[in-house]
Amino acid sequence: MGGFDKELQATYVDEQDNNMLHLAGKYPESPSASVVLGAALEMQRELLMFEEVRMIMKPSLRDKQNSEGHTPKELFTVTHKDLQKRGETWMKSTAKSCMLVATLIATVVFAAVFSIPGGNNQQIGRPIYLDKTFFKVFAVSNAIALSSSSISILVFLSILTSRYEEEDFRMSLPLKLMFGLLTLFISVITMMIAFSSAFFLFYPSSERLNWITMSTAVLVFVPVTLYVGLQYSLLRDIIYSTFCSRNQFNRTPSRTI
Repeated sequence: MGGFDKELQATYVDEQDNNMLHLAGKYPESPSASVVLGAALEMQRELLMFEEVRMIMKPSLRDKQNSEGHTPKELFTVTHKDLQKRGETWMKSTAKSCMLVATLIATVVFAAVFSIPGGNNQQIGRPIYLDKTFFKVFAVSNAIALSSSSISILVFLSILTSRYEEEDFRMSLPLKLMFGLLTLFISVITMMIAFSSAFFLFYPSSERLNWITMSTAVLVFVPVTLYVGLQYSLLRDIIYSTFCSRNQFNRTPSRTI
């Protein structure tokens, strides 16, 4: 788009004295189907688009009032109030569900610390399988699972206690949700690894490759596969909306007309 066309569009005013920034800030009464998953991410898209249009506007037009006395920012806030509320509801619902899963994982792996595979040597209080490789794998993976699930709980708790201001939907809330989902994913994987390593501890080396142990090992990772499959779309939308959305506008940064 040439410079003249950009300037012409940026200075456009309709019959209600709405300039391009007013129009960008006005949420449609009958919006088309959202290309992102969840009202919170749709709110993020709207904020990013509004900011992109604002950057190409002349500074004198960014706070210009229309015939109803609304600046573009005020019009954005008024017309997106319902979307913001729906985004808050969606974000809280997602955080509560994920927090429940993270809490269950933390409970399980914490209890595993006090019921280690094989028990302890009663005379010296040392784990019987301490020198076994699978026991070391169990200990490390269990510790990672406990740590990551605890972090996930704290992240989702911070989402639930957020103020849910308009600007929170731009970066803060999506990043928290993404980080919470990733740490939850790590905790699921490491919990399954801890279970598998504890399971293999009780089998002699010669029996670890029979059909029982191998089928068990495969079944253990079914939850991991399900989690990835079910949460992939959400993670993809968060990452794309947060880090890649700006590229679709194809503008030169910090350039105004």
